[in-house]
Amino acid sequence: MPVLLPPALELSLDLLRCPTCRTPRLHPDRGALRCPAGHTFDIARHGYVSLLTGTRATSGDDAAMVRARERFLSTGRYGPILRAVAHLAAAAVPEQGTAVDVGCGTGHYLAGVLDRLPGARGLGLDTSVRALRSAARRHARAATATWDVFRPFPLADGTADVVLDVFAPRSPSEFHRILRPTGRLIVVRPTGRHLAELRAQVPAMVTVDPAKEQRLHQALAPFFEAAVTERIEYPAPLTRPEALDLVGMTPSARHLSRADLDDGLLPDQVTVSVLATAYRPR
Repeated sequence: MPVLLPPALELSLDLLRCPTCRTPRLHPDRGALRCPAGHTFDIARHGYVSLLTGTRATSGDDAAMVRARERFLSTGRYGPILRAVAHLAAAAVPEQGTAVDVGCGTGHYLAGVLDRLPGARGLGLDTSVRALRSAARRHARAATATWDVFRPFPLADGTADVVLDVFAPRSPSEFHRILRPTGRLIVVRPTGRHLAELRAQVPAMVTVDPAKEQRLHQALAPFFEAAVTERIEYPAPLTRPEALDLVGMTPSARHLSRADLDDGLLPDQVTVSVLATAYRPR
């Protein structure tokens, strides 16, 4: 039986372009989206559309990482980050606006933005089908699709009022292309103090590159200028299961074995420290 077109995806059809031939006007056809040239993209029974073609992008977000992320984010420990992102987005998105979350993961931050903006719609892109299975159910106005941030986005020019990039890879030229001239790019990234206590106890965890801010500025400067930056920093208490999930949901999970964590001493509190910047297009 063909998969029905999810209502959130129907809301966002006008945003999409065929990733093969760049033709606009993808239309639903028996459980898939099809372009006028006949290229077809399946809609998964979980609700996301598979737009990636050719060689598959790989993603470290496997099922265990996604479960760890869902458990940890449900605790509210990152609530101040979510509220900061929603606040910055609300300042940029009109009542009937469009938010695009690149590297959306489980859709946590996109859903928070849409909760703040009851008239807006959203589209989340990610390579991980495991994450998208969750993201597709996260919010009634959030459509989701498989995509690789390092390829040209399957979106029309100037369609987004806000682009979210929360702990995710970046494609500055594509962000600029899909944003409206009045839109905003919101980038969230860790400072050197982020999770310092956890990294001290688990040396195999990935560290924050001291040159990260400089590289970010160099990458974005041709396309964007910073409008406002918020520093979100606070102590967060942790139970041991939460600490394990916090490690398990990050890129560090790819470099750690269970033996690195079992019976090890983990902190009962960490410093959460991130920067959230809203950029305007040049």
